[in-house]
Parts: sequence; structure tokens; C-alpha cells
Amino acid sequence: MPGRYGDADYGRMTKGGALLGGALFVAGTLAEYGLHATGGATETLNTVFLTMEFLGPVIALISVVVFGIVMPLTE
Repeated sequence: MPGRYGDADYGRMTKGGALLGGALFVAGTLAEYGLHATGGATETLNTVFLTMEFLGPVIALISVVVFGIVMPLTE
């Protein structure tokens, strides 16, 4: 029986959001360290990769709270 929001798979959305946030963090960290090691770091790239490092955990936490806790409770 479909719920209020259709047949939403909250477990899959929670895991996907957490993995996306983790992947953003890891990719930003590795890219930033790699560019500093090779000397190819510019201000723009530093900003992009630092933003990835900050937004990764934020996206992971928000997806867990929204899709893992709030949305299932509102059904």
C-alpha cells in the first residue's frame, strides 16, 4: 500500500545520500592534497575542493535526518 509520498524507499535514499556526502568529502580531500603535492593548486580549485569537504558531511547528515527519521515519521 503506497504511503503519503508514494512508494518511497527511505532506506535506499538515506544510504544514497550518506554515500554521496561521504564521496564528496573523500574526493575533495584527496583532490586538494593531490593538487598541493603537485603544486598545481589555484585559488579557484582550492575553493571548490574546500567546499566539497564542507558540504559532504552536511549532505550526509541532512539526508540521514530527513530520509531516515523525518519522512518515515510523517507517513
